[in-house]
Amino acid sequence: MKLTILLTLCLMGVFLMAVGASAEQISPDYKDDFAWVSKPEKPDKPVDVFYVYPTIYMDKEPSNMDISRKDLRSNAEGLLVAQAGVYSPYSNLFAPFYRQQTAASQSMEPNNGGRDAFADPIFRVGYSDVERAFDHYVEHLNQGRPFILAGHSQGSMVIVELMRRRMADPKLQKRLVAAYIIGYTVKKTDLEGYPQMRLAEGETDTGVIITYNTQGPDAEGSPVLLTDAVAVNPLNWKTDATPASRKDNSGAVFFNDSTGEVVETIPDFCGAYVDTDTGALIATDIRSPEKVDLVNMGRWPKEVYHRFDYAFFYENLKANVKKRIDSYLSIDR
Repeated sequence: MKLTILLTLCLMGVFLMAVGASAEQISPDYKDDFAWVSKPEKPDKPVDVFYVYPTIYMDKEPSNMDISRKDLRSNAEGLLVAQAGVYSPYSNLFAPFYRQQTAASQSMEPNNGGRDAFADPIFRVGYSDVERAFDHYVEHLNQGRPFILAGHSQGSMVIVELMRRRMADPKLQKRLVAAYIIGYTVKKTDLEGYPQMRLAEGETDTGVIITYNTQGPDAEGSPVLLTDAVAVNPLNWKTDATPASRKDNSGAVFFNDSTGEVVETIPDFCGAYVDTDTGALIATDIRSPEKVDLVNMGRWPKEVYHRFDYAFFYENLKANVKKRIDSYLSIDR
């Protein structure tokens, strides 16, 4: 009897391992609607956005997200409002599912412990999915329209690598309205080494990058703020230390990211300036939310407001997306 139970348990273990392995090995087929969080049947706007969601998968095993899991698919759909909602009112929203790296294998050391997170084989699995999705999108879905690239956190890591590897193509550069690479570092060396990566210099220039990592003045040890970071202030669109006040903040919108439900809206929420020594975006004069905890940040260090990179500046981002689209469309190309 004991031997039978032991054999059964062993077989179950082998089965579960096989299920985990297969979840890692099955590549999404981007010809199939199942592989897309969002893919409009009839795009009716003149501009697209290609959006990559942040880290939503936390389990230790398998190392990469199973895109067939209903709870994770639902979480990704929630972010179509909580983050991609700044883009979708003005653009056709395309967003692929991808086998992203689990948070359990991501380093939380300051400056990522000095290691190159882009070289992690686990990250490369998810990146390769999005690269294939982007290639499919360009060839079969975009139909020559101008587009925005956008992401957050791991999604922004993917966009950085996509900019490096795919956006050297002059035809794609010409169609890029802007890349919103929020919640991960774009380095000065990226701008120097990749001519297609240009930092925004104002609120209406196009073909440019908008990037920042939000912190408080006493924050230390962010794993996503790397040495040599650059930033654009989403309240005044400056890249220097020129401060913006709370009056420049059109409104924070806090969401339940998993469902897309609004938790709290706060006008004149905070000011901000770019710390030109570290490249961090420093939030100042923050109003205290009633329903959102800004003190207990989970795995994130004190005053590292990574989770709220979009929320703190939601209305400003939304308005800016429209301005850049209008600016792009106003130029005869």
